[in-house]
Amino acid sequence: MQRHGRIDAVVNNAYPRNKNYGRRLEDVTYEDFCANVDSHLGGYFLVAQQFCMAFKAQGHGNLINMSSIYGSMAPRFEVYEGTPMTMPVEYAAIKAAVVHLTRYFAQYFKKSSIRVNCISPGGILDDQPDSFMRKYSEHCGVKGMLSPDDVTGALLFLLSDETRFVTGQNLIVDDGFSL
Repeated sequence: MQRHGRIDAVVNNAYPRNKNYGRRLEDVTYEDFCANVDSHLGGYFLVAQQFCMAFKAQGHGNLINMSSIYGSMAPRFEVYEGTPMTMPVEYAAIKAAVVHLTRYFAQYFKKSSIRVNCISPGGILDDQPDSFMRKYSEHCGVKGMLSPDDVTGALLFLLSDETRFVTGQNLIVDDGFSL
């Protein structure tokens, strides 16, 4: 704001978590659950709140929250079977809340020329085990797991003026995994 006199957009994409994040449901303590929800969802809230207030003062703005397909659907636990991976309960709760936080802020600021939208990508490639990749791909179209570049087009679309009347939406980019 100080350098350019305005802020056109912000992408809310933090992913903080504590050292115990990612445990199986049976092993998650209430304290760890709350700490992860607090830092991740709380961070999204603070970024959204502060930037939307700045956007309101300047008369326009564009906030894009990054969620996940697991914010819109129940986990497919079977894709994790036989791997050291799991779908953390905190993640599902946080990402579902991010989708609704997006709608809340979009509704709250819709008369202020502020757009608030969300992108929910499917799984992103990150050296996952082959067995996971095979099971995951069975639920997809032609690609399966996405690369970060596969989400870039959706992000650029929501950042563009082509979506100046799009607000409160959750754009799912997942090669059909959530179908």
